[in-house]
Amino acid sequence: ASAGRTPAIRLAGPATQALRWPLHGLRDIAGWLVARPLRAAGGIVLVCAPPLLVLSLQGPAIFDFNDDLRIADRQIATLLEGEQLVPPPPLPPAVFTTREVEQVRPNIVRASRNWQQLDQEFTQRLLVVFKLMQERHGYQMALIEGYRSPERQAELFSRGSNVTQARAGMSYHQYGLAADVAFFRDGKVVISERDPWAMRGYELYGEIAEQVGLTWGGRWKMRDLGHVELRRKGVLGQT
Repeated sequence: ASAGRTPAIRLAGPATQALRWPLHGLRDIAGWLVARPLRAAGGIVLVCAPPLLVLSLQGPAIFDFNDDLRIADRQIATLLEGEQLVPPPPLPPAVFTTREVEQVRPNIVRASRNWQQLDQEFTQRLLVVFKLMQERHGYQMALIEGYRSPERQAELFSRGSNVTQARAGMSYHQYGLAADVAFFRDGKVVISERDPWAMRGYELYGEIAEQVGLTWGGRWKMRDLGHVELRRKGVLGQT
């Protein structure tokens, strides 16, 4: 070989035949595909269609409980499908009469905290939130108001928009589909938004509540961090 040029590598005998056979086969296949494009396309469809159909029927790997709710968290899905959770024991009425609670929730001592007055499906979703807040994040939750009568709703509405913007019959509280929640720490109800620990709790509470299909008041323009509700079409305005 001349200087500066790489000598060509030549194969002879069986090695040459081993390389030529696959090349001839590929050229034959390519020629057939070019000559018969419609048959080629049909063959590809027949080969690919069955696995694609199977994948489409399987759907996403999530849990579907109804037309509006899809739950990706396996633990939450298991809890919602499992045995009925039991509401926690009621707290002493005195814990709702402290100055801190009264400043944020006036006259809350008169509010109903009877779990039996709440919708069963809503109750179970809220209890899942309570359970996960305790197990995952160490927050003990407290129900501060559940069912609310139309008369109480009207009274709260008369106090001004800083208390509520919903008239009687226009709040899910009247239908047992809403609840206001706070935290219970060291024997006291903690409700203040000035407490960093409570604010972090509200964020976690909102995340879990939305994961179980509840609407969280923390995303409203007039934020209500402790409020959650289970919305249903055609419910509001029935009373």
